[in-house]
Amino acid sequence: MPSDLTVTAHGDGAARVLTPHAAPLARAVRAAPFPGFEEAIPALGVLLVTFDPLVTTLPTVREALNAHAAALPPEADPTAARTVVLPVVYDGPDLGWVAEHARLSVPEVIARHTGATYRVAFLGFTPGFVFLTGTPPELQMPRLPAPRTVVPAGSVALGGPWAGVYPLAAPGGWRLIGRTAARLFDPHREPPTLLRDGDTVRFEVQG
Repeated sequence: MPSDLTVTAHGDGAARVLTPHAAPLARAVRAAPFPGFEEAIPALGVLLVTFDPLVTTLPTVREALNAHAAALPPEADPTAARTVVLPVVYDGPDLGWVAEHARLSVPEVIARHTGATYRVAFLGFTPGFVFLTGTPPELQMPRLPAPRTVVPAGSVALGGPWAGVYPLAAPGGWRLIGRTAARLFDPHREPPTLLRDGDTVRFEVQG
């Protein structure tokens, strides 16, 4: 795959990489790190790569990243990506509001939510929280005017163009439509996060 990276310094020991393939590039660098590599943290369209400036330099890092990018498969989707199915009980406090706002019935909201295929764009906010792309346009909901002080762990939510699941109890302003018993974050598990960047996610009604 042709390299399409823009690599700039982000302090003495980090590089900011602009690329549409942040997640697969991060996986590739972790799998075959260059000397001095520390971590690769993908987000939407950007990758932060940290390194030891006593071991390597930004030009060397740029060269290594471009080599990794050029070696990515055409789909830019290494086999590390998986499909994870999350069972959901659709009884969230905002489910009725979402249905009314979308001009759908509650069963139609559930059908469209479970009928979509989502992808982990990046992790953030709290440990294990994933920002999922793929929300149907009719289910893209405005956030609450005032965030809840506590959202229960396992809450399945919609916020703007994103879908997500709260892995831990935390404040939040997304619309809650259901809950899952899947543990998205467990500090005693290796790895502690159930989902990782690039994974495909589907929701299904818990039977």
